[in-house]
Amino acid sequence: MKQIGARLKPFLRWAILGGTLFFLGTVLKHHWQHVVSIRLEGRSWACLAIALGVTLLAHLCAGGVWSRLLQDFRQPVNGVGLVQAYLKTTIAKYLPGNVWHYYGRVTAATKAGATLEAATVSVLLEPLLMAAAALVVTLLCSQPIAARYGLAASALQWLSLIGILASVHPRFINPLVRFLGKLKQKATRTTVATPPFKLEHYPLVPLVGEIGFLLLRNLGFLLTFLALSPIASDQLPLLLSAFSMAWLLGLVVPGAPGGLGVFEAIAIALLGQTFSPGLILSVVALYRLVSILAETAGAGLAWLDEHRPF
Repeated sequence: MKQIGARLKPFLRWAILGGTLFFLGTVLKHHWQHVVSIRLEGRSWACLAIALGVTLLAHLCAGGVWSRLLQDFRQPVNGVGLVQAYLKTTIAKYLPGNVWHYYGRVTAATKAGATLEAATVSVLLEPLLMAAAALVVTLLCSQPIAARYGLAASALQWLSLIGILASVHPRFINPLVRFLGKLKQKATRTTVATPPFKLEHYPLVPLVGEIGFLLLRNLGFLLTFLALSPIASDQLPLLLSAFSMAWLLGLVVPGAPGGLGVFEAIAIALLGQTFSPGLILSVVALYRLVSILAETAGAGLAWLDEHRPF
C-alpha cells in the first residue's frame, strides 16, 4: 500500500493542479470582460498600499511566533535573527515541492544555535498552529458558511480544530521530540545524546500569535476587496470565514506551492454566489500580487538589515 501511495502521490498533485487551473480558466473565460474593465483610482491605490503594509506586518508576526516556539523549547537563539530568517525563507514556498521554506528555516535555526530536533519540531508546529488559527477565525464567523453548506461543514471544522489543538499538546509533542532524538543518534551512530529538551507548557502564546497573523491576513484581503468594491457590514463574516477557509486549504492541499490556485479556486467557490465571480476573480488575483510583493519586500528588508554597515 505504501508503494502504491508513493506512486499515486505525484499524479494526485498534478490532478489537483490541473483541476484547479481548469476551474480558474473557466471562470476567467466567462468573466474576463469584467476583469479587464476594472480601473483603479486614487482611493483604490491607497487601500492596496495599506494592504501591502498589513500583509508584511502579518509575516513579521508569524516570524515572531516561530521565534517564540524555539524559545519555548529553551533554545539559545536570537529572536531578531530568526525573524529575519523567516522573512527570507517565506518566498521559497513558491518553489516546486513546497518544502524549501521549511528546510531553510531548519537550517537557519540550527545555525543560530538550536538543536536539529528543536528546529524540526518548531517547523512542524508552526503550520499546525496556523491551521488551528484559521479554523478558529472560520468558526467564529461561520454562520454564513453553515447556512449554505449545512451543520456538517461546521461539525467537520470543529472536529479538525479539536484534533489539531490536541496534536500540539506537550503530551504529543514531547514523545515526538524523544523519537527524533533517537533517530539522530542512530543516523550519527553516537551513544551520547544531546541535552534533552521538551515543551513544558501548552503553546498558547504562539497560538494567539498565529490568530493575530490570520486576522492581519484577513485585513489585507478586506482592504484589497475594498480597493475594487465597497463592503457592507453584514458581508464581513462571510468574507472573513471564506478567506480563512480558502487560506487553510491552500496551506494543506498538496501539489500547490504557496497555495497557488487552490486559494483562489476555493475563495471563488465560497464567495461566487454572493458576489460577482468576475469581482472575486479580480480580488483574489490582486491579493495574490499583494501577498507576493509583501513576501518579496520582507525578504529584501531582512537581507538589507543583515548587511547594513552599522
